[in-house]
Amino acid sequence: MGTIKVAIVEDQQQTRQMLSELIDGSEGYECVAAFESAENAISAVPGLDLHVILMDIHMPGGMPGTECVRVLKLSCPEIEFIMCTSLEDTDNIFAALQVGATGYLVKSTPATKILEAITDAHNGGAPMSSQIARKVTGYFFEREREKKNVELGKLSSREQEILVYLSKGYRYKEIAGLLFINIETVRKHIHNIYEKLQVNSRTDALNKVYPKN
Repeated sequence: MGTIKVAIVEDQQQTRQMLSELIDGSEGYECVAAFESAENAISAVPGLDLHVILMDIHMPGGMPGTECVRVLKLSCPEIEFIMCTSLEDTDNIFAALQVGATGYLVKSTPATKILEAITDAHNGGAPMSSQIARKVTGYFFEREREKKNVELGKLSSREQEILVYLSKGYRYKEIAGLLFINIETVRKHIHNIYEKLQVNSRTDALNKVYPKN
């Protein structure tokens, strides 16, 4: 594998220097340029031969890193962008991913892991710090759970009760006995459940409402 050519966009001089020295001091990597602002990067990057850019997000007094990625992705789609920031909230994480970043690292990431992330991004991967990956997966889990709650909310309390019994494997006759209603009433409730959830079977109904079923 040839040398991976990297640029850095970071407003803090000490961090910028540390990353530059790490990259230039490691075999197989070259720090081609280091910029203190997004504006400087936008002016210079299109004329450079680069593979990966390490991008800060919050740069006081200037354009944020997410906007820089959005602009540069239009003119340099072949470059991979890794956010390297102290910001760990989901808003910034998803804003970065939506504009084209393929990786997201916190600044406390060990040097060896930063180099591994650069290689991973260059090879088509999507490197993330473990805590960032957890936030991403947690976000989608919560979205899925909210969706299930919305589906459950379409049902009456009696229909929800019957669905719980169905999830535990009870037969129609057993449910009727437990609820002191006749089996035809159970069938009617189940028909209504299927209609409201727009499904055709008990399995489909349970899968739509309960994530683990």
